[in-house]
Amino acid sequence: MKNNLIMFTLLTAAFSGVAHADDAAIKQSLTKLGVQSSEILPAPVAGMKAVLTNSGVLYVTEDGKHIIQGPMYDVSGAQPVNVTTQMLLPHLNALEKEMIVYKAPKEKYVITVFTDITCGYCQKLHSEMADYNALGITVRYLAFPRQGVPSEVENQMKAVWCAKDRNKAFDDAMDGKGIKPASCDIDIANHYALGVQFGVNGTPAIVLSDGYLVPGYQAPAEMKAFLDKHQQATGGK
Repeated sequence: MKNNLIMFTLLTAAFSGVAHADDAAIKQSLTKLGVQSSEILPAPVAGMKAVLTNSGVLYVTEDGKHIIQGPMYDVSGAQPVNVTTQMLLPHLNALEKEMIVYKAPKEKYVITVFTDITCGYCQKLHSEMADYNALGITVRYLAFPRQGVPSEVENQMKAVWCAKDRNKAFDDAMDGKGIKPASCDIDIANHYALGVQFGVNGTPAIVLSDGYLVPGYQAPAEMKAFLDKHQQATGGK
């Protein structure tokens, strides 16, 4: 028993050392591209790691020699699954306390919208909030200033997100009313980086509860029909 325990300890240490060595090789390779990783995760493909960066999600071979950028799909089932966005869901939900939420009284679906207060279609979506909510759709907002970060829009959206009453400040901003100065420890750059990792390149961008990304504005009835169809196709997920 003692020998088995020693062998297990040695194997654990060996595998841990390999993992750190792999990560070091990956970080060194990314440095050559001028990219800094925020997190290195196991990838669903043997011999690769997933790397979260401010430029998106990268897949890197464990020796750091080959890099692929873009979403990865699992096509083994009846429906293709974007494993990249699924992998990002914990990071999305980790920002739940920073989201501006408009909850449906009889909630059936939850969508998360990357939005910009200067975006016309974002303003249109928000003006129809009562209709989304009436159809059972709860809307959660994260900030995605299209000017990037840092920018003036980022500063404006930070003031909204730091307001004592976020929902009222957001309503006013979407109505074109003045934005009162406010500050807090919320970092809009984190919202923006996550949006980039999801593949957002315009607003509004809508993330479903399973990580599926719907680009662009969807009218309330269209959104409800799409959600119903998606739920049926994915077995109720």
